Amino acid sequence: MNGGSAIEDLLRRLTPQVLAALVRHHGNFETAEDAVQEALLAAATQWPERGVPDSPAGWLIRVGSRRMTDQLRSEQAGRQREERIYARTPPDELIAPAADAERRDADDTLILLLLCCHPSLTPASQVALTLRAVGGLTTAEIARAFLTVETTMAQRISRARQRIRAAGATFRMPPEPERSERLRVVLHVLYLIFNEGYTATSGADLHRADLTGEAIRLTRVVHRALPGDGEVTGLLALMLLTDARRPARTRRDGSLVPLAEQDRTLWHREFIAEGVALITRALSEAPMGPYQLQAAIAAVHSEAVRAEETDWPQIVELYRLLEKVAPNPMVTLSHSVAVAMVHGPGAGLDLLEPLVADDRLAGHHRLHAVRAHLLELAGDRSAALASYRRAARLTTSLPEQHYLHRRAARLVREGR
Repeated sequence: MNGGSAIEDLLRRLTPQVLAALVRHHGNFETAEDAVQEALLAAATQWPERGVPDSPAGWLIRVGSRRMTDQLRSEQAGRQREERIYARTPPDELIAPAADAERRDADDTLILLLLCCHPSLTPASQVALTLRAVGGLTTAEIARAFLTVETTMAQRISRARQRIRAAGATFRMPPEPERSERLRVVLHVLYLIFNEGYTATSGADLHRADLTGEAIRLTRVVHRALPGDGEVTGLLALMLLTDARRPARTRRDGSLVPLAEQDRTLWHREFIAEGVALITRALSEAPMGPYQLQAAIAAVHSEAVRAEETDWPQIVELYRLLEKVAPNPMVTLSHSVAVAMVHGPGAGLDLLEPLVADDRLAGHHRLHAVRAHLLELAGDRSAALASYRRAARLTTSLPEQHYLHRRAARLVREGR
């Protein structure tokens, strides 16, 4: 790893700690977040030339505090309060003692995540603010990840901050039962970030490793804060087991390789071992939840050395449980594939049929891609061809679009 990448990774890890320190002692999330971004920019500019300071977090907190004080003073907001804070709490003392640092960082990051996933925000705003405030990504990086212009993303983040301020949100752990509900939203946001990175919804790249890596990093932090929560553990296991396949999902030209055709020797075995250990422990110690069940399904796939050795009957049963715990058309879609592998493509198509009339999924390319695959297995080439072509028209992901066109072209060639 070169020096620039090492500094970038360090700054990203320190972002929640620095932001939490400023918000806790100044009480203004919006201004603190801006100050942190300015401090990160200063560090990215100065550290490569001058070297990383002995206390990088303290350096960032001092710079952020100065920026925040200047901003608050320019707005004539709380000058005396700021002076009182500095008089009794020097910036270096905002850092937890070394023995408590990891736990404090985990707790602070969790509180920041709960703040960024405030119920007053839309899911898109929750994702953007989480990546900016907790993930340490710049507005430009987030805009590129979601294929939108920087000004649009900046406006979304600005509106999100304003909504949080208007809602009167404070830097504290919410009481129960609000905490549990807010945690559910946090996990969903992290899940959305991971999924967008693992299979980008649009653009030329199938993967966005920066997003999957950030989702895994943040979920690890939440897991450190809440090690006994089964769903947090399940989500981390799911991400690790899924991301383990990434090296085998594309060819050198970037084209998609479906699960059944992947070279499993390329799968990340350390991620698989960690993911299996996590989900095994969670299922034995915590109430069963949807992330745990999805992780269990991923674990069954990971245990098969070859695709044909997959324990599809066990996967069918896990999907049945998942549909009871968290009924969702996307779950039914995946369930239909598993049923087809056990009971034949006709049974899978029967399970799929109600989804065609479901408005939540009828226009989604995955429905038609799965239907095309099952129709092809059933021998109905003409219907499969039409479904592949429809799926290709609906997706905005170029790797998926190219894959679907190739499947359609193969059917045409074989039909001649």
